[in-house]
Amino acid sequence: MFYGLLDLPWWGTIIATLILTHITIASITIFLHRHQAHRALTLHPIISHFFRAWLWLTTGMETKAWTAIHRKHHGECETPNDPHSPQILGLPKVLWEGSELYKREACNEETLKRYGQGTPDDWLENNIYTPHSGKGVKVMLAINLILFGVPGLTVWAVQMSWSPFFAAGIINGVAHFWGYRNFECPDAATNLVPWGILIGGEELHNNHHTYPTSAKLSVKWWEFDLGWFYIRALALFGLAKVKRVAPKAKIVLGKEQIDVETLHAIIANRIQVMTEYSKGVILPLFHQEKKKVLPHERGLWRRVKSILIRDAALLDEVGKQKLEQFLEKNEGVLQAAYQYRQQLYAIWNKTAASQKELLEALQEWCREAEATGIRALQDFVCYLKGYTIQRSSA
Repeated sequence: MFYGLLDLPWWGTIIATLILTHITIASITIFLHRHQAHRALTLHPIISHFFRAWLWLTTGMETKAWTAIHRKHHGECETPNDPHSPQILGLPKVLWEGSELYKREACNEETLKRYGQGTPDDWLENNIYTPHSGKGVKVMLAINLILFGVPGLTVWAVQMSWSPFFAAGIINGVAHFWGYRNFECPDAATNLVPWGILIGGEELHNNHHTYPTSAKLSVKWWEFDLGWFYIRALALFGLAKVKRVAPKAKIVLGKEQIDVETLHAIIANRIQVMTEYSKGVILPLFHQEKKKVLPHERGLWRRVKSILIRDAALLDEVGKQKLEQFLEKNEGVLQAAYQYRQQLYAIWNKTAASQKELLEALQEWCREAEATGIRALQDFVCYLKGYTIQRSSA
């Protein structure tokens, strides 16, 4: 009985461990994250109950607590109120103590009350999963010992450390510190790699923070979201239903007017619009002007490049000062382009304005941008005029 009922060879135990930990990751990304926290899809009760039971056995996490903490993270991202921001707490703290940060915030009743609405409130949740959240992992230990024998201790240890390290540490930590960004969303979220195997697609974190209610995390053709593959498979059998995915831009050629439809489309996808502004206006003008400076000054320009396109809310005081000094020294088309970007941001932030006022503000912005005579700005206005939304197919 040393090797348990399954009596697997060493390589079989490794494969079984990887499968078990992967089911946990799939449960987190599909059930806790996309279904519970963001309501991006609905799940059949059978699948929902399986995920809840599995997470009780393998993580001891409570659905309401995890959901509330994650929603608070989005609402307070990169601020002192963010439960696990490496920009505030430092990367080592979040990477190695992510589980402890989760447990600490889970004791915050205000967080649970404000952000935990709509989570399961049935007999199982109230009598087993929540009051006995720590007993599930002990049951899992017993199951592992029965199935794998003494090696089951190692299998269990890997199961217990997999989620805290990859989900709490890597995603909450590294994916807010290093990586590539498809979109300049107003926080530090990054994409780590384009192929979601170990973390089920969760590493496409910049995409997620740009479109948090999308059931699909990949946006580029070369990105792969394994969690989305599982969701589509469940949907094929009627076990899941996708509610929302990220909108896609559609340009209507020849459209010459900014109308209400254009306004709605732009505001609904404003982060992508601003990303296009950086790519189509700021960066071309930056490289154009950089050619005019002396060789010894180009090092400064390289250091300022990332600051110039980053959301101002993410800049620290040093970054803001560098940007201000740079723009003062480089008056002209580059400064004008940056100012017009900030004015466009200001239109999004007019939350109290009526639809008519927003439309007039956008139309006026377009007229003034065209009047600058800056070709990149004029081309961008043409891009805005033809803008509409085409929902990507589920």
